[in-house]
Amino acid sequence: MLEEEDLREPDEQDLYEHLRVVVDKGQSLLRIDKFLMHRIENASRNRIQSAIEAGSVLVNEKIVKSSYKVKPMDVISVVLPHPPRDTEVYPEDIPLNIVYEDDDVLVINKPAGMVVHPGYNNYSGTLVNGLVFHFQQLPQLPGNDGRPGLVHRIDKDTSGLLLISKNERSMAWLAKQFFDHTIARKYMALVWGDLEEDGTVSGYIGRSIKDRRVMDVYDDETRGKWSVTHYKVLERFNYVTLIECQLETGRTHQIRAHMKHIGHPLFSDATYGGDKILSGTIFSKYRQFVVNCFDLIPRQALHALSLGFIHPSTKKFIHFESDLPADFQAVLQKWRNYIDSGKSQ
Repeated sequence: MLEEEDLREPDEQDLYEHLRVVVDKGQSLLRIDKFLMHRIENASRNRIQSAIEAGSVLVNEKIVKSSYKVKPMDVISVVLPHPPRDTEVYPEDIPLNIVYEDDDVLVINKPAGMVVHPGYNNYSGTLVNGLVFHFQQLPQLPGNDGRPGLVHRIDKDTSGLLLISKNERSMAWLAKQFFDHTIARKYMALVWGDLEEDGTVSGYIGRSIKDRRVMDVYDDETRGKWSVTHYKVLERFNYVTLIECQLETGRTHQIRAHMKHIGHPLFSDATYGGDKILSGTIFSKYRQFVVNCFDLIPRQALHALSLGFIHPSTKKFIHFESDLPADFQAVLQKWRNYIDSGKSQ
């Protein structure tokens, strides 16, 4: 995210909760593998231990070992990379902001807050539910049941351009371009800190060993997938910086994880720590100003700005751009006004 990610890489998909148990108040201390044997039907202790070793068992949202002893009121979750229900997608009449359409492809401008495809806790109201209502017989990639037409995706709270395939031939053609990293993608992001110059972030992206919902950047190739993001400084506001990011790869949460890795989390990104004041003054007036900015854009300040690809039929390169949404524009203007007011004093 997974902003965009290649859907041909199943190990990078969302994790789905298959079981959730709140331990009774009167529960005595007991190894978690023994505890789950009595809670999961037809599951052997070896199988449970393997799931724990794979990081699929969380206690209070953290990975534990088989020797962990459950305590009263612990919240135990079993998470797996596939949904716990059927993969049929039910059509819903959801408005779609279509930027471009022909017989082969759709380019959609996704609003922030819209989930791309059904998954745990989001089985309806997604972009894919809307797609199957408006378009019949959308193709699917092997191993990605329930995601018709999708060759990539962007996060729920990331806005911007998304490419959809309308037939099997274009699906294969576009999936190959994503796999080869030849799709041209640019994002606009507001990050904490004063970035002095353009740069590149790279490393192996994989799930955090502390929190499976978060991606970390590693030096060890066994810990994740290779990832590269190039960024260019567009505008500075002393304490935050507006940048343009160009993706070479498309891993889960790539830009969000990369910018956190170099000490510049995305502004208002709660998952990666950007929803706190990370730079600036200690004055209460400034603190209130930042809180007001968070209110303007209560999600990560990230927008999929442009998308370019070789068309499956014409074999010509086509390119699309989208305007910044109102919340992003509003927070940028607020920072500009703040900086200008300081200069005039």
